[in-house]
Amino acid sequence: MRQALEICGLGKRFGDKVAVDGIDLAVPQGSFFGLVGQNGAGKTTTLAMAVGLLRPDRGTARIFGADVWADPRRAKALVGVLPDGLAMPERLTGREVLTYLGLLRGLPKDVVAERAAELLTVLELDDAGSTLVIEYSTGMRKKIGLATALLHAPRLLVLDEPFEAVDPVSAAAIKTMLRGFVAGGGSVVLSSHVMALVEQLCDHVAVVDKGKVVAAGALDEVRGARSLEETFVGLVGGERTAVKGELSWLSR
Repeated sequence: MRQALEICGLGKRFGDKVAVDGIDLAVPQGSFFGLVGQNGAGKTTTLAMAVGLLRPDRGTARIFGADVWADPRRAKALVGVLPDGLAMPERLTGREVLTYLGLLRGLPKDVVAERAAELLTVLELDDAGSTLVIEYSTGMRKKIGLATALLHAPRLLVLDEPFEAVDPVSAAAIKTMLRGFVAGGGSVVLSSHVMALVEQLCDHVAVVDKGKVVAAGALDEVRGARSLEETFVGLVGGERTAVKGELSWLSR
């Protein structure tokens, strides 16, 4: 099966700290792929290198065969990215953000206008289309960020914590959009530390710990007869889940 995203030997060090330690990962075309790990496990750094936002110290990343660093124009045309903590032009409206980014990508003006209108409607941002981004809630920011990632009709979406701090109504709208994207032939990589969310959405999963992939494959193969959370704790938690002491002063 052709790979939507193929990561080979990616490594990154910040000073004395090894953030990513030679990660290999293959995301099958048409899959909804979950990348899970504790905070600081290396998920965000890995994805940033995989989509061209951060240059790796070593290794390669390919999007549908296009090398992210050797052929960035072709690779980036195939991927839509929603980074964690995405910065937005605060003094533009949602519609203006989509228009600006669409034109920046070289899309025809009429195509940008049509797609922007459709995205605002599907993501329930019709009224927000004329509202400045600075006035957006966290959920609205996530949705307009997803709209910018989808605007150029990518074949792969890479989303870093897209549901963090998002209200249930906004989360439901985003889930519907992502399921529709995959059903239409797209591929999604979703980074999260919420196991229940990954189990709900994903058909493949990789567990990252201390900058390494410790398990990867189809969801049912990785979790076995247990829940993903139980499997995850067994793989990366171990002795770290044990209670080291009691806060007696909290007892009544």
